[in-house]
Amino acid sequence: MVMASRPGVQVASTPIAAIDTVGLGGAFLSALARTAFRRPWSGPEGPVRNVAVATTRELVRSLMGYMTSLPIDEFRALEKVLDDLSQVALPPFVAVQGVHAEHSSVAGVPGMWFRSTQSDPRGTLLYLHGGGYIGTSPTMYSVFMAHLARVTRCQVFAPDYRLAPEFPYPAATDDVLAVMRALLKAGVPDDRLFVAGDSGGGGLAGSVLNACVLSGVRLPDAVVLFSPEVSLRLGKPSVRENAALDVLPWNVPTNPYLHGHSAEDPAVDLLVQDLSLWPPTFVSYGGDEVFRDPIRDFVERLRAAGVPYQAHEVEHMFHVFPFLLPWAYESREVYRQVGDFLAMVSQTAPHRTAEPLVNTPPVAATTKPARRRRAGSASPTA
Repeated sequence: MVMASRPGVQVASTPIAAIDTVGLGGAFLSALARTAFRRPWSGPEGPVRNVAVATTRELVRSLMGYMTSLPIDEFRALEKVLDDLSQVALPPFVAVQGVHAEHSSVAGVPGMWFRSTQSDPRGTLLYLHGGGYIGTSPTMYSVFMAHLARVTRCQVFAPDYRLAPEFPYPAATDDVLAVMRALLKAGVPDDRLFVAGDSGGGGLAGSVLNACVLSGVRLPDAVVLFSPEVSLRLGKPSVRENAALDVLPWNVPTNPYLHGHSAEDPAVDLLVQDLSLWPPTFVSYGGDEVFRDPIRDFVERLRAAGVPYQAHEVEHMFHVFPFLLPWAYESREVYRQVGDFLAMVSQTAPHRTAEPLVNTPPVAATTKPARRRRAGSASPTA
């Protein structure tokens, strides 16, 4: 259920939504024109690939900038247009991967299930979509969810949790915690429950784990994070240094979600949260994203807390690149790494007594072999 369909959420009229859609098209045209003057063919790879990456970066940046400039009722109306387009355009790309998608609900929270049609699930992956706590939907993530269902051999449930500013913190945490309770009560395949998320969904995963500890809910068996928003204080150098390289706007909005809540509360800031009880954790992020430095600090805190983890920083990549660039070899390598990681977790005892799986360095850069070969996995350094 996209936010525009929820009771009580204000949505702009159809004529205004149509005008905003035309405006978005104009923003995209402007983005393409700007890209042409920024030497998009130059970079670490071949000209065609460099142009594709540069164009994606500029289009996504324009999408975010344009939508967040709208009043909230127009934002919701345009979001629904994009969700409707996703429901038409994306299902064939899900089916071709041997994955079946269906709308459903768990504990009264709407969402989507993604299940492989080629194998029985070895666990359940609860996926928290990104969008800065204010936007997107499981439908828009359909292709990415299909990738994860295939490579992890898990059934994936993506809850359509409540979003800000209509439902600020802790509404999303409450929704996801209710889903976790229901899944555990109903039983999950092989008694394995994993939690994953990207961007704001990655930060939300941390809030959910904090809530699990405080409320006595069983912790998941592993956590998978893609470019997580580990802190909303936004005070690290990479926020400024990578502003021209990332897809995120330089003025990342946080107030709609926090709504006066302290950004330094451990419930929303993983750089001050107690991580000692965290399960094995996988982290992937780009070297060109604004959240790079906070994520590096988070990985260091995992290491200091003795949490089994894998960390992969990928050079020349921006925020949530596995989602935005599914065709890139770096993204395909991340999918493989996630599948291997969860397979390894599934073969161990519950994380409360598990020996460390892999403790890579705080910043484990994925080194890229020459030319078009796949990026290698993170490797220890002295």
